[in-house]
Amino acid sequence: MATSSVAFKSRKYHKKKIELEEARKAGLAPAEVDEDGKEINPHIPQYMSSAPCLKHQKNWKKKKTDPNDTNSKIWYDKGAKIFQAETYRKGSCQNCGAMTHDAKSCPERPRKVGARFTNKNIRADEKVESLKLSYDAKRDRWNGYDPSEYHRVVEFYEAREDARKKYLKEQQIKKLEEKKKNNNDETNDEDDDDGLKVDEAKVDESKQMDFAKVEKRVRTTGGGSTGTVRNLRIREDTAKYLLNLDLNSAHYDPKTRSMREDPLPNADPNEKFYQGDNHYRNSVMQAAPSQAELLYKNFKAAKERLKSQTICERQVEYDRAGRIIKGHELVIVPKSKYEEDVYVNNHTSVWGSWWKDHQWGYKCCQQTIRNSYCTGSAGIEAAESALDLMKANLARKEASEERPKKEELANALKKEDEREKEEKDERKRKYNVKYNNEVTQEEMEAYRVKRVHHEDPMKDFP
Repeated sequence: MATSSVAFKSRKYHKKKIELEEARKAGLAPAEVDEDGKEINPHIPQYMSSAPCLKHQKNWKKKKTDPNDTNSKIWYDKGAKIFQAETYRKGSCQNCGAMTHDAKSCPERPRKVGARFTNKNIRADEKVESLKLSYDAKRDRWNGYDPSEYHRVVEFYEAREDARKKYLKEQQIKKLEEKKKNNNDETNDEDDDDGLKVDEAKVDESKQMDFAKVEKRVRTTGGGSTGTVRNLRIREDTAKYLLNLDLNSAHYDPKTRSMREDPLPNADPNEKFYQGDNHYRNSVMQAAPSQAELLYKNFKAAKERLKSQTICERQVEYDRAGRIIKGHELVIVPKSKYEEDVYVNNHTSVWGSWWKDHQWGYKCCQQTIRNSYCTGSAGIEAAESALDLMKANLARKEASEERPKKEELANALKKEDEREKEEKDERKRKYNVKYNNEVTQEEMEAYRVKRVHHEDPMKDFP
């Protein structure tokens, strides 16, 4: 009797196999490995992954690299020691005694007396490697990184998340217990109901905690996305473009994945879970964005108007010294350390309210002396009249001094002629001057009259 070539497999085995495939697709289980040790994408259908491939027809000239022994995983063994010497050796570091470096590049602190002379505390030789890395391995930023170090970060955040959940749960239970204590005046039946509510709240809290729980994913070829399981899209739901297969029904745009019209217009609205994209576009802000923006602007304007009206209605409390105790929301202008609005010497304005000719003064009387008494408008008029009188006297004096006297001018001209006659011969010119007084105005006028104007074009004409 011939036996079947395929061994019998129970229903339990098939169920476990399906669960394993679902876990691999979700990323909770490692992917399946083929003959060469490569991972198989769990999303590839079985008829494609189990099909016989003609591996003997592939490019056999291509070198096969061992995934466990690549140049990218080779790195320096930092901190490794080779040999521990007991005495100082010739050619070793004079500071610590190691043979792998010299005293100039010694990583230790410079000793007061080096190992060359003390022959004590000889350090071990470091492991020196010369790796032949490939082009990619030289430029790999993560080469030599130990992934196990990241588990510390993961453990820290997991512990913090557990502590947060525990604290929230304790706070929730504490609030419910306080609420229960406040209702002690009610009947025992109501107390029992409160106890049931507390238990229900605890159950709801545990459900919420489970909802926020993040499943650990396995890093595989087709691993699932990290996140809560409930947030993932349910593949068993019917797509909206399959609700009505009639060609004349609602149009579905595959590029934007939108279906504006209702695919089932004749169905009961209470039984439909999808009524078309226009059902959402014709409501809320998407229906009239301009109108919503206008309403928002009006709301902001009304809010600012009400805010300005309520500023003066805020309660402000003061102490005996006049300082504000409450109501610091108001803008308080800081006071100066100098005295303000203090009028001295009968003045009606402060010092510095008047500025003229680069001098500060009082505006009430226009005086520039700090300690002066105020004279009012009469003082301003007196100062103006005195200024006018001084200007008139100066103008009169200048007019009288403009024209020199005729006799003095004639004498000055005569002296200028005599001086020119004496200085015509430079050999007879005397060394010392004949006068010690200053030049008068008449002498300057005589010099101007007798001076020869070389640039004058009419100088040669009488």
